[in-house]
Amino acid sequence: MTRLPMIPLEPDDPELAAMFAEVRARGWQVPNLYRVIGHSPRMLRAWLDFAWPLRLDAQAPRRMRELLILRGAQVSGTRYEWVHHVPMALAAGVTRQQIDSLDDRWAQSSAFDETERAVLRLADEVTRGPGASAECIAGLRRQDFSDAEVTELTLTASFYVCVSRFLQSMDVPLEEDSHG
Repeated sequence: MTRLPMIPLEPDDPELAAMFAEVRARGWQVPNLYRVIGHSPRMLRAWLDFAWPLRLDAQAPRRMRELLILRGAQVSGTRYEWVHHVPMALAAGVTRQQIDSLDDRWAQSSAFDETERAVLRLADEVTRGPGASAECIAGLRRQDFSDAEVTELTLTASFYVCVSRFLQSMDVPLEEDSHG
């Protein structure tokens, strides 16, 4: 059970209710993660304003970002993140074979090409910390990622380390209708 109570799905706070409505307007249910972050509405607003552009407005291919997020979830042992992002990864074009090959042998797996391996290396280095090496960033650039894409991929990997640490710190449970 979460270490803080979850905010009701229909909160009394009008600012928070508006943010939950914004999430629903995008066709999503309000995740338990937001129901815990919502204890600080200003922080939830900042979270949404940072997370959604990473997810929806980045130049780096969504498929690469989802692959990176899944590997980060796997390295950090964050089941909540994994369960939420497997469907997103599949929808973005990550194959079931790739998802099944994301264990510590991904670097030798034929499921990934050199570009995907460069992204997975970034996920590993950022998640394990302290950050991506110069060689890792150079590897992304050799794969023709633009400076903007390298920035977005690195921010995505870094942001999802924050997500995993918060989820684990607050012991946020999966939603009842989640599968995994």
